[in-house]
Amino acid sequence: MLTRLKVSGFKNLVDVDVRLGPFTCVAGANGTGKSNLFDAIKFLSALADHTLIDAATQVRGEGGRASDIRSLFHRNGDQYADRMSFEAEMIVPYEGVDDLGQQAHASITFLRYSITMGYRSYEDLRAGSSLEILSEDLVHINQSDAHKHLLFPHQKAWRSAAVRGVRRTAPFISTQTDGSLRIIELHQDQQHGRPRRHSAADLPRTVLSASNAAESPTVLMARREMQSWRLLQLEPSAMRRPDDFKSPTRLGPEGAHLAATLYHLAHVNGDRGNADSRVRGRSTAPVDEAQVYAQAANRLAELIDDVREVTVDEDQKRELLTLIVTDRNSTPHPARVLSDGTLRFLALAVTELDPRAQGLLCLEEPENGIHPERIPAMLRLLQDIATAPNEPVGPDNPLRQVMVNTHSPAVVGLVPDDCLLVSELIETVQREQRFKRACFSSLPDTWRARVPDDPRMVPVGKLLSYLNPIAPVEDESAREETTPSGGSPKRPSRRARRVVERPDLQPPLFSLSDTL
Repeated sequence: MLTRLKVSGFKNLVDVDVRLGPFTCVAGANGTGKSNLFDAIKFLSALADHTLIDAATQVRGEGGRASDIRSLFHRNGDQYADRMSFEAEMIVPYEGVDDLGQQAHASITFLRYSITMGYRSYEDLRAGSSLEILSEDLVHINQSDAHKHLLFPHQKAWRSAAVRGVRRTAPFISTQTDGSLRIIELHQDQQHGRPRRHSAADLPRTVLSASNAAESPTVLMARREMQSWRLLQLEPSAMRRPDDFKSPTRLGPEGAHLAATLYHLAHVNGDRGNADSRVRGRSTAPVDEAQVYAQAANRLAELIDDVREVTVDEDQKRELLTLIVTDRNSTPHPARVLSDGTLRFLALAVTELDPRAQGLLCLEEPENGIHPERIPAMLRLLQDIATAPNEPVGPDNPLRQVMVNTHSPAVVGLVPDDCLLVSELIETVQREQRFKRACFSSLPDTWRARVPDDPRMVPVGKLLSYLNPIAPVEDESAREETTPSGGSPKRPSRRARRVVERPDLQPPLFSLSDTL
């Protein structure tokens, strides 16, 4: 779980510091940095699994040439920053396995990872790739200090289950200077034995990305946590495709293997507790096939009234699995004929049912393809996917986190006020240079307002203009229209009445409660 993120020098993110809870909604106009914040998270996730160059290429998502890596650095005019830095505070899984299947247990689960990278100019490329690591560090945060860092509302039982481990003095990864050389050291969990030393200038990938269970299990768990940070870009074509019997049983970032994942949950997870237990009571009874399908259907019914059941059809002859939604008239509808919005909602509903789906899920514009009346159902689903901080972490309350961005006033008006961050561009002067950078502000009287390092608050006027985006139209009859060539004025055209201006849609001056 990512609880705090600092970014500087990455695109238009300069001196950004955001604190995150189980569910976060980032709202703002186009070009204010919402997507760049997601890109920064995606970049950190890729650095835990790939080389520096491959990670940078994934962030761009355009398959550009390596020389375009320069565009990841903050730009002001024709000048680029020469370095970018990231710092992430996170709660990592207590146990897991490495790439060779060896079991690992973290000695402590609350960690802070930081990395700074520089850009090598063309003349220095003989020394390595165009990206180089300037520093990399991984340190622990003591259990006794956890409440100072986890500022969002939560129960002590949740924190005690999520933050585990023993006090430690030495870092897990540190950066040292040896003359003109920068050395990154990987320390052993047991705090005895000499650390493994690496020359930073020669590293093609992060030290964290090469961790294993035998040498550094806690570093491995930090790697596993960062690998679980995913940007969901649900593609209807991927969700409509049937799966063969040998398909992966986990939902892909684009929504692939939806049928195989739901089939797996229904047929293999019979020993799992009720996925809805934190909402309907702490049941630990086994879940059979019919219950899993019923849970998916009940959730989908919040979006579409005409839903009777959700199932997966098994074609034994062709060895194919096909998602089927049956309406109340008992008419089956295969995934290939379902709407984009229905498929997106179903994919998220399956994610909620899957206890293996942990980590941070980022989703852009969740309102896409959803009728405005059904946006509350989508937001309820997204919040239910996230961990419930009022109950202990466990199989029925996995340590999941959801982060969405939007520019929809409907979404902004419906999310809990302490979950909202508003992105905007503010003018900044650094080194006698003036530029605009992204800033993420919160609302007064929320938990982020109690952050000790002078948090930025959203002005009420700005929020009101966001929630009421339909501005009054100027009196067009009072101005003359000219022809494109600048000739004689044209007769003013009669402006059509907008929907919002209908008399029968105007709010009353007084409500019934005001008169009682």
